[in-house]
Amino acid sequence: MSRNLDDLLPTPLQAEHLSALAPLRDSHDLLALLDRWVERGWLRALDRAFVGFLEERAPGSDPLVLLAAALASHQLGHGHVCLDLRQTLAEPDFALSLPPEGDALTGPLLLPSQLLGSLDLALWLQRIGQSTLVAAGDSLAQRPRPLVLSGERLYLRRYWTYERRIDTTLHERLARQFPVQADLPQRLAQLFDEGAPMGEVDWQKLACALATRAGFSVITGGPGTGKTTTVVRLLALLQGPAVEQGRPLRIRLAAPTGKAAARLTESIGQQVARLQVASEVREQIPTEVSTVHRLLGSRPGSRHFRHHAGNPLPLDVLVVDEASMIDLEMMANLLDALPANARLVLLGDKDQLASVEAGAVLGDLCRDAEDGCYWPQTLAWLEQMGGQSLAGVGLQAGDGLRKPLAQQIVMLRHSRRFGEGSGIGQLARLVNRQQALEARALLAKRLDDVFCLTLGGEHDKRLDRLLLDGLNQGTEGPQGYRSYLRTIGRLRPAPGTPADDPRWEQWASEVLRGFEAFQLLCAVRKGAWGVEGLNERVARVLHNAGLIDTQQPWYEGRPVLVTRNDYGLGLMNGDIGIALRLPDEQGEALLRVAFPRNDGSGGVRFVLPSRLSDVETVFAMTVHKSQGSEFSHTALVLPDALNPVLTKELVYTGITRAKQCFSLVEPRAGVFEEAVGRKVRRVSGLMLEQV
Repeated sequence: MSRNLDDLLPTPLQAEHLSALAPLRDSHDLLALLDRWVERGWLRALDRAFVGFLEERAPGSDPLVLLAAALASHQLGHGHVCLDLRQTLAEPDFALSLPPEGDALTGPLLLPSQLLGSLDLALWLQRIGQSTLVAAGDSLAQRPRPLVLSGERLYLRRYWTYERRIDTTLHERLARQFPVQADLPQRLAQLFDEGAPMGEVDWQKLACALATRAGFSVITGGPGTGKTTTVVRLLALLQGPAVEQGRPLRIRLAAPTGKAAARLTESIGQQVARLQVASEVREQIPTEVSTVHRLLGSRPGSRHFRHHAGNPLPLDVLVVDEASMIDLEMMANLLDALPANARLVLLGDKDQLASVEAGAVLGDLCRDAEDGCYWPQTLAWLEQMGGQSLAGVGLQAGDGLRKPLAQQIVMLRHSRRFGEGSGIGQLARLVNRQQALEARALLAKRLDDVFCLTLGGEHDKRLDRLLLDGLNQGTEGPQGYRSYLRTIGRLRPAPGTPADDPRWEQWASEVLRGFEAFQLLCAVRKGAWGVEGLNERVARVLHNAGLIDTQQPWYEGRPVLVTRNDYGLGLMNGDIGIALRLPDEQGEALLRVAFPRNDGSGGVRFVLPSRLSDVETVFAMTVHKSQGSEFSHTALVLPDALNPVLTKELVYTGITRAKQCFSLVEPRAGVFEEAVGRKVRRVSGLMLEQV
């Protein structure tokens, strides 16, 4: 249908921002453009559907508002809690999932930079603020609307609510002071009788001291800095007086994934057994760690949990490990379910990758951890409790009454696993500081525990040799996947061994332990250098070497990763199992998947492959999936092109999964430096105003 002259003239509303959205006459034009972005993979279908919902609710909405809503929704998929409007105008194309290069950026299709390049921030804020779809943050209760504008940040209402709930609850917990034991210095001295090395501050002792006095505290630090040791002594510090008074504290331990929970269960059990405290106190310190989902009582097919503000958790102290993996929504649910008088202690490495879902809660909370920012009264109290001077240790002073959160955070700074002579530790520190040139120089030194393999192309056979045999052709040194597969045949119980003989479980346990000798990590899932391509490559290499038979989907030696919690089987997202042939009651060989029991017992359980619906082969896994795990030898494979996920946090996390040896594999020179030069930027407003 043809348009008349009046149709071609801009309306007053359109004219006001014609320079910004000149190609888009109305909301229908914008929706059509969003459809094209979805076709290109630049925008999620979910984001387009959300904008469609808004348009149905308010037909003819301002394209400027709908565009902001689409970008805000899309940012959630990148881990951002909200859309920073000022930052979006400065870098508009970063608000979409645009490829770093290539033909996808060519052609007539409009980009955000073309739409927003000349837009004034004040105009955009004005248009958004005038929309009936948007409420101001301080008026949301009176105007429940799907979008919330807070300063220069635009939120989907649900995430604004999560953020405010967390912010409010944490401030309340920080203000809730607990009485300090009169003999706290003596109890600390007893628990930390060996003390820190001469001339060093005992940050573990100071972390314990701070955590006794308020309803919330954070203990952060890199691998080997003693986070678990610290929290076990903290629990003894809290439980001792309670037991003496005949009222033991109810303590629970949790972690985000099954694998992280299993590791903490094993570590906590060892630490508690070595505690120099009365046996009745030791008996009241739990060693079993639950996943956060199980602790809260997740309801299948629902976002809701059995425990919430109306049905709080029955506990007095909650410790959550690997807190960097907890997203905004989960943290809001966890805080809702805590009794008002309970203590919450978060443990984690602030420099690791943040959660897969939206939010970087631990990173947001630990903004000042490195600097300290303690008030003078806090420093004086710590010196009194710890018996050490904190002068000259490089801490910045807190200003006035700002930053109460910083008064309850301690960063552990001395790694006992990666000392000054450790190549892994040095490389991790350089990557964390984004010192790419120095990190490259370290890789070139050929240290005993750090290696670099720069490939000459996709078919470079050196990678295949690394996958097979690690860095040594013999039985010593960093291993590859041949090692655990040989364990299967070398240690298998003799033919005729009864099915119920404990030697089968011992054998499976050895195989599982052997698999942890080497792990291939990837930055991405797709392509030749991603999880999918490398899993196929490893399987092919091992098959050609006669180590596995991949003619069937399930074969002996196949390692699998559980990708979704299965409470019926007792398997958690992140659990790793290995398919093995064992005899049934009639003595016939049957393929079953061996999983560690994850209860600290060292036991193994066997599951039929037919019962496993959410698993994938795990010769290679993403760095995200590896969080909470450790391997003797870790090889990190970077992609051949710069990718949005490639950041110094990803490289740091990959390096610190290695206990004894780390290998960097790069398809081309330079991609390592590019990754180290980029930081994760997660937009949020959590605890920004610490007054």
